[in-house]
Amino acid sequence: MSNDEEVSKHYSHGSLLEAIQEAITRLGKTIDSVTIEDLSPVDEFHIGGRFATEHFLDQLNFSRQGHLLDVGCGLGGAARFVANRYNYQVTGIDLTQEYIDTGNVLCAWVKLDKHITLQQGSALSMSFPDESFDGGYMMHVGMNIDDKAQLFNEIYRVLRPGALFGVYDVMRDKDGELTYPVPWATDNSTSNLSSPERYTQALCDAGFEVSAENNRRDFALDFFKQLRAKTEASGGPPALGLHTLMRESTADKIKNMIENISESYIAPVEVIARKI
Repeated sequence: MSNDEEVSKHYSHGSLLEAIQEAITRLGKTIDSVTIEDLSPVDEFHIGGRFATEHFLDQLNFSRQGHLLDVGCGLGGAARFVANRYNYQVTGIDLTQEYIDTGNVLCAWVKLDKHITLQQGSALSMSFPDESFDGGYMMHVGMNIDDKAQLFNEIYRVLRPGALFGVYDVMRDKDGELTYPVPWATDNSTSNLSSPERYTQALCDAGFEVSAENNRRDFALDFFKQLRAKTEASGGPPALGLHTLMRESTADKIKNMIENISESYIAPVEVIARKI
């Protein structure tokens, strides 16, 4: 089995759309009344959820109409947020076919399907022509990709000159043995963490100019602390959340990730760059 197939298998659920439909029913919503805010607990599969999305994307100054690339789009939660807030066209690409199929249905539910296109594919070899996009971003994607050089060379190719590109990934803070499983990998065979320095070097080698780097370790720990308090106060997880994606492995994956962050082995980091 190839690495791409192993990564896709890790994320595949089997009946994800049905699980989301069941959860929104428990929320008292229907497919005609559900909103992007209702969906955000499940479709923003990165540390900090919507809070992190807003903090990250606001730095990219998406203030005019254009066409953006979402690398590793998952269910398309960030794409729907961008399309709704900034009135952008968004094209997303992801390895996992089930995420793409489910994400396109969710876009139709919230009436954003004319603004968003999600398609299956590899970020290392995209089908888009050169200079197709006015900007782009990736959120919690690079942890499954070893070849950062090829990743950023390919992203550079499809962006227009002057385009901003943002990275929000879990990165290596210091050496040490990680505890698995974590949300992006069951073991180290599909976990390809790199340091912020390696990300920055790969971006610069591809032709980008890096303008900002933000370590979000403290934010992450506070987010998980608040999430745990909210869950305990509610007597359990909400109807719709990351447990909908990760199912019975959720508690172990989140616990291990918090432990790895607390030990400063890893941290979520933002990097903002521009194609020059």
